[in-house]
Amino acid sequence: MPRPALYSSSRPARNRTPAAVDATEAAAHAALPADDSAATSAATAAATPQPPRAFKRQLVALWTIVVLLVALLVASAWHNTRSPARKITQDDIDAAVLRTLETTTPPSAAARAVESIGPSVVRVVGYGRSKNGKEEVERGIGTGVVIVDKGVILTNLHVVAGSDRIGITFYDGLETTASITGVQPENDLAVLQAHKVPDDLEAATLRSTQNLRPGDHVVAVGFPFGIGPSASAGVVSGLQREFTSPEGKRQLSNLIQFDAAANPGNSGGPLVTLDGEVVGIVTAILNPTQARTFIGIGFAVPIENAASAVGMPPF
Repeated sequence: MPRPALYSSSRPARNRTPAAVDATEAAAHAALPADDSAATSAATAAATPQPPRAFKRQLVALWTIVVLLVALLVASAWHNTRSPARKITQDDIDAAVLRTLETTTPPSAAARAVESIGPSVVRVVGYGRSKNGKEEVERGIGTGVVIVDKGVILTNLHVVAGSDRIGITFYDGLETTASITGVQPENDLAVLQAHKVPDDLEAATLRSTQNLRPGDHVVAVGFPFGIGPSASAGVVSGLQREFTSPEGKRQLSNLIQFDAAANPGNSGGPLVTLDGEVVGIVTAILNPTQARTFIGIGFAVPIENAASAVGMPPF
């Protein structure tokens, strides 16, 4: 039975050669499905447009954002469900402070006093000529304390009396000379002016003895036997004491008696409270023997007397 002719739904191409037409028809016959409905479905599928690549990329990006948002929501929910941090209480603070005190050794009160007064303490040496007059020798060594940061120094008169030259060594090691600008023999005091001073020189803080009582802790700072600066601690033993030098050449009154160790070389040094404030100038020790070393009784001139020697107003 002869097959019916098939016709293409598209318009025939122009100027095609007979060979091309035969090839086209042969391809059409070869691709023709056995069933007309299958052919229709294939044609419909071929005619359906496929989504572009850009749209696919946008879809992937959208899903990525959705996943990230879900992850953030889960993390936030987990964080909020955790138990809140415990608040620090006063008991916690007290326990921490107690532990610090138990494991840390703070400096003693005497150490803090020495640290406070240290930058104001100087070594004082009086020089003279030897017997043959050819050499310079030490005639006296003692201590001084800076009371004005321009280089005004208090010391004992017996340390510098009769000296041809006075040498000063400051806390930072600076060495210079000084001149005597005032004396108060009744209190064994001398006022010195240093010829050169450190840039950061600190003056001592002076404190009235009005509230000073026996038993109050004090510290003596100086250069005993030229060694120092050295510190010794003790208490005020008494007030308004009198002292007469072994030679009978000096008689001092209204003195502070203390038991902090003092020896030759401490003369002129500061007697300070545990706050590092100067209440007196160490001037003498009592020892009835010929040793003239400390046996437990020292004397200091009250700072009120010392301040008046400089012309400073009383407290």
